[in-house]
Formats: sequence, structure tokens, C-alpha cells
Amino acid sequence: MATYHLSVNSKPVTVDADADTPLLWVLRDHLNLVGTKFGCGVAACGACTVHLDGTAVRSCSFPVNAVGTTKVTTIEGLSKDGDHPVQAAWSEVDVAQCGYCQAGQIMAAAALLKRIPNPTDADIDANMTNICRCGTHTRIRKAIHLAAAKRGGVKK
Repeated sequence: MATYHLSVNSKPVTVDADADTPLLWVLRDHLNLVGTKFGCGVAACGACTVHLDGTAVRSCSFPVNAVGTTKVTTIEGLSKDGDHPVQAAWSEVDVAQCGYCQAGQIMAAAALLKRIPNPTDADIDANMTNICRCGTHTRIRKAIHLAAAKRGGVKK
């Protein structure tokens, strides 16, 4: 077991964990940040998506010893009051059905809009690889376009 000094949601934290412990379990079990969900455990579904320095990463397969000095942001840290443009658009479009994958979807969408402020449908389809078993992909695409517009972008 080793001690890791991390920056999670803009706060310094210290955790003791085995080097190969997935970041997901450090967040959930050590830091009680349970908004990030376990889905598949093999980085395929995206329910566990968090940001490392603004880049979307699937935390179920990312070992804590690889975090280093990067800043980890979870759904709890995306915005203080749930008012990030993506969260607001998600609510306005009523994207969630069962809701299980939505934290990961929102984190993936926020990272996408950081990289591509005005995504096309093709950009969204290529970059939003998280799985939604309820089939809300059409509403997800609509919410991403709305969030882009809220951030000052224009739908292409």
C-alpha cells in the first residue's frame, strides 16, 4: 500500500491504496464521491468517466498510481451548484431516463465541448462513445448542441 496526494475537485486529498487500485474505487470507497458509477469494469461503457486535467478518462481502468499531479474532476466537482452548461442542458432537454450512465455522459460531453466548442452531429457521434442502455442518444446529442449554444457556440 502507498500514500497518494491527489487533487480532486480542486481540493488536496491523501489516500492510502494499492498502486493498481482503479481511480474509480479510490473516488468511491476512499473519498465517498459516489457520483462516478461502476458499469462494466473494462472501460467500455463510460459510466465511470471523470476528467484528468479536463480530459475524459474512464476511471475503472485507470490506476491511482498513474494520476500523478493531474487534477481529477468528478461529476460532484464539475460545478458548484449543478449549473454547468452541460448539466443545465441535460435538465432542460430531460435527457436522463434511468439515469445510471448520465454522470459519465455529462463528463464526456463537458470534455468534448472543451475540445470542440461547436460540435457537429458527426463530432458528437464520434466522441460520445459512452453507452446508454435506455437509448437516450438523440436527447444527448440535442443537449450537447444546447450546451454549446449556452456557452456561446452555434449549432452546425
